[in-house]
Amino acid sequence: MAKAFPQYLKRVFDDYQVLVQVDPDTFAGVELIVHPDGKIEKTELEFDEEIFDDLAEDEFINCNVLEFQLHLAKIR
Repeated sequence: MAKAFPQYLKRVFDDYQVLVQVDPDTFAGVELIVHPDGKIEKTELEFDEEIFDDLAEDEFINCNVLEFQLHLAKIR
């Protein structure tokens, strides 16, 4: 069986944004919190099968892989 591509989602709040990468096969993921001063926090997470429903309920929208990777590259 072919491996699924990771899904990328984001939500913009008043003064920061959260970007999330989720592997739909394993539900492993990465969360990036981008602060207005440019600081980026990275957290590796393990989600459950309901993560996509939870993110939709929290008003996360699809985001481009390039946007996620550009922010991730700033902290490496």
